[in-house]
Amino acid sequence: MSLTNYRSLGRSGLIVSPMALGTMTFGTKPWGVDKDVAREIFKTYVENGGNFVDTADIYSLGVSEEMTGEFIREMNLRDQIVLSTKFAFNGSSSPLSTNHSLGNPNAGGSGAKNIHRALDASLKRLKVDYIDLYWMHIWDGVTPVEEIIQTLQDLVTSGKIRYYALSDMPAWLAMKAATISNERRRPQPIAIQFEYSLVAREIEREHVPMAIESGMGIMPWSPLAGGFLSGKYKRSDTSNTGRLSGANPFGDSKFSDQNWLILDELKKVSDELDCTTAQAALAWLMLRPGVSSTLIGASKVSQLKDNLAALDMKLTIENIERLDRVSARTMGFSDSLTTPEIRKMVYGGNAVIGWGQK
Repeated sequence: MSLTNYRSLGRSGLIVSPMALGTMTFGTKPWGVDKDVAREIFKTYVENGGNFVDTADIYSLGVSEEMTGEFIREMNLRDQIVLSTKFAFNGSSSPLSTNHSLGNPNAGGSGAKNIHRALDASLKRLKVDYIDLYWMHIWDGVTPVEEIIQTLQDLVTSGKIRYYALSDMPAWLAMKAATISNERRRPQPIAIQFEYSLVAREIEREHVPMAIESGMGIMPWSPLAGGFLSGKYKRSDTSNTGRLSGANPFGDSKFSDQNWLILDELKKVSDELDCTTAQAALAWLMLRPGVSSTLIGASKVSQLKDNLAALDMKLTIENIERLDRVSARTMGFSDSLTTPEIRKMVYGGNAVIGWGQK
């Protein structure tokens, strides 16, 4: 496998690399890098055959989009690069601020007014005429799905975007969007973006089956759990842990007893394969059902190269089964409804296999 082992993103004609370059690190601190470093990261990715670059309007308050657009122009790559960006977080205040009372409410969310505002601003910062893939960054919990997809479908028709996709939303909302779109014979969402890694497998409960059924490609974010799966943190001292300390986008702590057990097994597997824990974790994730392209980010060129080396990893069935077991999530009632044991109860003790099952 390599970055040029292209595939369609979901059930669409958009062709992407198996790893997408995330640009949240392009721009201002605390997580950002300066323009020269960002340019080298971008250049390294595309020179290795990568064609899928992901940014967002809120990354470094727009600086990430500005840098990304500049790098694409410098290398004359507009037709080659699949450019994706996002809307939904409020454009009048920082998403990490503790005071959200002063911003303009219509400068955020998934309503038609903000989608048009956000897209026009992104096109201006990127200095492009259209976006290849436009993401709803997060559902606002208010806007009806009918309004969201109507607005995005109209933008596809107008030519300002080519495709649209959904990030961080309930599975029922994404499925409703796909169903309505399909019934109306209008463009439907082609992908979902969600946190997914060895220590974050909740997506497998509802989102993965939904995505596979509806034809949406899965694009995991934080595949290394904010760096936890790189093995750089010590169980004995988690006082200075970068993005996993203080305000961060991950919610619950990654430093649970179960996660340390997962990391211990991951280290054993990586030692046996003579690779880094990050490479083994990425290789495992890229083999998961429904995953089209995995989102990776970097603050150094060496970090990017280490992640790209995961494309050459060949996990054995035994490696995969060990990682599956140690990271298995707690099964809920809805999970049990699809087990062979339940099907035998339904079909009079017969082992019946459904379409697409093994």
